[in-house]
Amino acid sequence: MVFSSNVFLILFLPIFLICYFACPGKWRNIILLLFSIVFYAYGAPTFILLLLGSTVINFYLVKLLYKSDNLIHRKLFAGLAILVSLGLLGYFKYANFFVDNLNAVLGAFGLEPLTFAKVLLPIGISFFSFQSITYVVDTYRNIHKPMERLTDYMLYIIMFPQLIAGPIVRYCDIADEIRSREQNWSEILQGFYRFVIGLSKKVLIADVIGRQVDTLLAGDLLTMGTGTAWITIIAYTMQLYFDFSGYSDMAIGLGKIMGFHFPENFDNPYNSASVSEFWRRWHITLGTFMRNYLYIPLGGNRCSKPRMYFNLWVVFLLSGLWHGASWNFVIWGAYHGFWLVLERIGLGKVYEKMGKIPSVIITFLIVTIGWAIFRIENLSDAFTFISRLFAFDFQSIAPINSLHFYAVLIVAMAFAFFSLSPLGKRGQTFFFYTEYSKKQHLAIWPVSVLLFIFCLGALNASGFSPFIYFRF
Repeated sequence: MVFSSNVFLILFLPIFLICYFACPGKWRNIILLLFSIVFYAYGAPTFILLLLGSTVINFYLVKLLYKSDNLIHRKLFAGLAILVSLGLLGYFKYANFFVDNLNAVLGAFGLEPLTFAKVLLPIGISFFSFQSITYVVDTYRNIHKPMERLTDYMLYIIMFPQLIAGPIVRYCDIADEIRSREQNWSEILQGFYRFVIGLSKKVLIADVIGRQVDTLLAGDLLTMGTGTAWITIIAYTMQLYFDFSGYSDMAIGLGKIMGFHFPENFDNPYNSASVSEFWRRWHITLGTFMRNYLYIPLGGNRCSKPRMYFNLWVVFLLSGLWHGASWNFVIWGAYHGFWLVLERIGLGKVYEKMGKIPSVIITFLIVTIGWAIFRIENLSDAFTFISRLFAFDFQSIAPINSLHFYAVLIVAMAFAFFSLSPLGKRGQTFFFYTEYSKKQHLAIWPVSVLLFIFCLGALNASGFSPFIYFRF
């Protein structure tokens, strides 16, 4: 089940909200947990028992970890709990990748390939695995005591707004709100507005652009003109951002309706003046996870420069592999690691001398070219496409006879760079980070309802469209 579907918007969400707000406060966690199980089972009925079973095992292992005063025992229980999460992630996400590459090596030496049944990837496994790890590590570090009730821990892991594609919520950031939270109508309404903004990003922008991107990339890349190639990759750059940030907005909005305050996941990433800044603004919760649970334990920047560069490469190679079990994602991670190291060697100082706008343009082009490797899984095709970006062949231009596509693409780019201006910064603060007055609610409520109706109409016209990050 996806947020941008009639099943969710017309059936699941209204029934859930009626049940949730009709119940006394002490029962709302149970209602949310039950609906979250139904939500996941609807999309992946085969894996729901596995998800619940691993959650129960982790809960009791962490209980043992917290109660133990013996350091060796604490490390043992923490290691076992992390092994459960990483074991599931490794098997379901990377088993096919490992066997395929092993068979390629065996074939090169003339040996028989291994026979192995293809493993299906459960939706959202990366996100709930990472959240399980934050729970274990934060408890081990004594940042927060563990949940007392199994149902509360299950709710933290399985809560449907952020279960499938994040944001990755650290246990210590949400533990108190799971135990007790306050709600008011102003926040509930603002949660609805945020949800509608995310739904509009997905349905009215990302899906419209994405259909044209899929058509263009399905053609002959060898003969693609340079102009068409740039239109295609810039369109995909916008599609990916509005698709993923749209999901995050919907998750944050749903959480706010229920009294939760999930962390922000995007902060105008295409306004970044360096690749380092881009990664502080793009998929913020993944970057936070990688920093706190991988980069810093490796030594971070509290070490020699060569070791710091090595740490960066390791983090971004693993970040690339996290995005998908395919070599194009590994290369994409290495590509970003290369630019991050280069910026620390001296490129960052060059950006500072150039000024904000030139640095933003250069960073945007670097990131955009990287998205070609991210989007096109076949590396040969990806590099062919990148070569067409710089072929300076402007004679063959694919006919894109869609004013709707161009209009939406222009709107997307305007919104993506809007906060570079003082007016854009004020607008962002107004819509996302202020408490609304009654007059503001009266003004924004009808606009949100109208956008919601437009989105329903667009969904009925275009049909099902999953979120890009669902497969990660």
